[in-house]
Amino acid sequence: MNNTTSNTINQNRTEVGYTNVQFTLTFSICILLCLIGLIGNITVFWYLCFKIKKNKFTIYIINLSMADFLFLIFSSLIQMIYINTLVSLNPNFQGKKPLLTFLEIFYDTAQYSGMLILTAVSLERCLSVVFPFWYQCHRPEKLSTIICGSAWLLGCAESLTENLVCTNGAFSIHTTECTAVQIMTFGLSIVICLPIMVVSSIILLITVRRTFNHQYPTKFYIIIIVAVVIFISSVIPFNFAWFLMYFRLLPSNTVQFSLHIASSYSTALNCTLDPYIYFLIGKKWKQKKNQSIQDALERAFRIENGESNDSKSNQTANTSSQIHLPSAF
Repeated sequence: MNNTTSNTINQNRTEVGYTNVQFTLTFSICILLCLIGLIGNITVFWYLCFKIKKNKFTIYIINLSMADFLFLIFSSLIQMIYINTLVSLNPNFQGKKPLLTFLEIFYDTAQYSGMLILTAVSLERCLSVVFPFWYQCHRPEKLSTIICGSAWLLGCAESLTENLVCTNGAFSIHTTECTAVQIMTFGLSIVICLPIMVVSSIILLITVRRTFNHQYPTKFYIIIIVAVVIFISSVIPFNFAWFLMYFRLLPSNTVQFSLHIASSYSTALNCTLDPYIYFLIGKKWKQKKNQSIQDALERAFRIENGESNDSKSNQTANTSSQIHLPSAF
């Protein structure tokens, strides 16, 4: 609803108590945050695509980084238009509304696709823990690619539906079509994705605690748990608040404008933190010498090889013990 937000910037300036300078500073800081996130996400995307051997889970991370990257780009462009509204001599330039709608479509596509990809990777990792034998035998080889492609298509369809059906005017008068779109969006994020991410994270957390008693926990488990926790805490509450605002349970324009600023910051923060989480978790903190980004990412996503090597080494150790057992006597 960026068209609505743009229209209410000047109207609410006195009510909120901000000046043009303060508004401009607020949006400028958000743009700076987006730039930091763009650097991190493009770095992760480059290394996972061209420097590190891919596995079925790094495909999810590549697509998640792409979604975060696109979200941060279009979020920055939208913030720039808001700054133009505040400081330009021609704030309502020709083509502003179509441009905002165009940017919003890509903005929402990236956000929804990222949410679906994060939900999918947490669910798949959870299934691999709960049903390991079934997972090893019956998982389709191209499942990661199929799910990521489906997530992008679904995210694009949802974004187009929301921005073309639930327009600025339809949002204001609560048309039947717009209400249906809002319920669909709420259902996807709060009713479907949220429970899946919460249950999957709890199962992975239990697995990490059990594993920690015998060996170091798999880093990729920790990455998923932290990413899901940050997403739930920073994005989901504002999705819920937007839903309440639509049904006028959050009545004033002041709340709407403040909610938009808070939502922009929280979602940008979520997309910015993801790549740096990978670096921090993959880093060896006890190792004093300089560590490359590639080494950190390889350790962070070295899950399939690590698990298979551990199982092979355990089998070898057991076989070796059985072979040498008679000679010991």
